[in-house]
Amino acid sequence: MVLFFSTRFLFFSIFFPCLISITLYQLDSFEPASLPADSLITSPTSIPPLLNDRFLTGAEFIGVGLLNNPEDIAYHKDSNLIYTGCVDGWVKRVSVHDSANDSIVEDWVNTGGRPLGIAFGLHGEVIVADANKGLLSISDGGKKTELLTDEADGVRFKLTDAVTVADNGVLYFTDASSKYDFYQFIFDFLEGKPHGRVMSFDPTTRATRVLLKDLYFANGISMSPDQTHFVFCETIMRRCSKYYISEERVEVFIQGLPGYPDNIRYDGDGHYWIALISEVTTSWKLSMKYLFLRKLIYMAAKYGVELLSIKNAAVLQVDLDGNPIAMYHDHPFSHITSGVKIGNHLYFGSLLHSYITRLDLLKYPAQKKL
Repeated sequence: MVLFFSTRFLFFSIFFPCLISITLYQLDSFEPASLPADSLITSPTSIPPLLNDRFLTGAEFIGVGLLNNPEDIAYHKDSNLIYTGCVDGWVKRVSVHDSANDSIVEDWVNTGGRPLGIAFGLHGEVIVADANKGLLSISDGGKKTELLTDEADGVRFKLTDAVTVADNGVLYFTDASSKYDFYQFIFDFLEGKPHGRVMSFDPTTRATRVLLKDLYFANGISMSPDQTHFVFCETIMRRCSKYYISEERVEVFIQGLPGYPDNIRYDGDGHYWIALISEVTTSWKLSMKYLFLRKLIYMAAKYGVELLSIKNAAVLQVDLDGNPIAMYHDHPFSHITSGVKIGNHLYFGSLLHSYITRLDLLKYPAQKKL
């Protein structure tokens, strides 16, 4: 009797759940792909000589509770305002002051989607890469919102991500994935297939042109100061590349990053700032290497169970040649999606927090590692 009970207990508590799990695994149609070998390597040349690994010690928080996941940050110098897109659809404006407590948050325009990348057009318009809607132009002081483009070569955008504006008015932007939308972006990572594109939109001809395709989650993008090229990031590959516009040529800018890159911003002073949403954690490293783990993580994610560890996000400062200079991070802090230098301060956007984080770079500089 005891033996029968033990056998039945083992069957229903261990063997039966395992059998169900194996069956579900085999029936699920999700098939992850092997990633290029260089996506798994961290390059020693991507590690900067200067480091602040406790930036929360001096951090200030702006608009606490009023900014719902402010993903990108764009600074308009003439008005002294920050524009940022939030998960509730609002493009908000935040005034910049010496004291973070004096900042005022304004609900400006609601796109009805998920505004991510933000840039400024040549005629006072605000250009928004809306993950759900496409590429938008907001003008007339916020009274007019116009859809510029939402498809190219017959393929609609699924995750319009970041945008930059050239001096001639041409917009360059990314669609991170042609398969998965903003709320499914983790599936794109786990599938490991190149669904991303970089495109241009000419406001004069209204033409949308695909410049690059088959990219691994095309993300942040920033024009170079000499306007000959732009730099864009591929999150899954942990690299940023240059695209030379007239030559239609690509070369690596920086690769083997110590984390997964999101937005990249040029500061007007000879430096780019690359946001790293997370370091390469053990769970990320193993899942990127082993396909069966990625499938298991995908199946768990479908039911709202997050198995991937995201932590120790950072902002990396590099020069015009992609050479690392300094990095600002803090182990408990994650989901940094943008880093913008305004005056002596570095401002951090986020996919997780309800505020913009600010750090005084003069008071809390990155220093040589011991």
